[in-house]
Amino acid sequence: MLRLEGVTISIAGAQVLRAVSLALTPGKTTILIGRNGAGKTSTLRTIMGLLPMAGGSIFLGKEEIGATPAYRRAYQGIGYAPEDRRLVAEFNVEDNISLPALALALPKAERARRLDEIYALLPQLLTMRKRPGGSVSGGQGKIVALGRALMVARTALLLDEPFQGLAPALALEYARTIGELRRNRPGLTILITESTPALLDEIADNTFQIERGAIT
Repeated sequence: MLRLEGVTISIAGAQVLRAVSLALTPGKTTILIGRNGAGKTSTLRTIMGLLPMAGGSIFLGKEEIGATPAYRRAYQGIGYAPEDRRLVAEFNVEDNISLPALALALPKAERARRLDEIYALLPQLLTMRKRPGGSVSGGQGKIVALGRALMVARTALLLDEPFQGLAPALALEYARTIGELRRNRPGLTILITESTPALLDEIADNTFQIERGAIT
């Protein structure tokens, strides 16, 4: 459903992805393992259209989307939760979650329906929905970023280092949430990057290793 074929990326003259080929199984959870600097984040940013490719192709189904703008990829149902959260501090939590839907001009009724889905899956977001984005803790911000990604994730969900910096109890809760998401949305394709993926052993369907920008 979502696959990379020979994707190469260079940043400031340095090659950071080296002919990466990766196929995600529809409705399954894939884990991309690698050390810091191995190319995990660059892979997700490339899928989202946030980094220009020097070579290769990205397919969503039969459509080649390598030249598709990032906002169109969100419109096609790819949700992305970056490792650094990127919340708007002046907006409250609910507004941060709703931003992608507003950017895509989803009808008000559809936005409300998706918010209800997210709050059912992540009830902690409902209790803090009116708090400013700048007031949430790092761990809470990860949950907000997940909710925001789920607002548009109809076909695929990309999670970059979701457990990094989380307290053990919150990490376990996050892992349980992913398990619940898999049960509630069996058709959703999930790609998670991690450096220490022990919490994902029970939910990983496929695992790939990336080292120095190449799948090993």
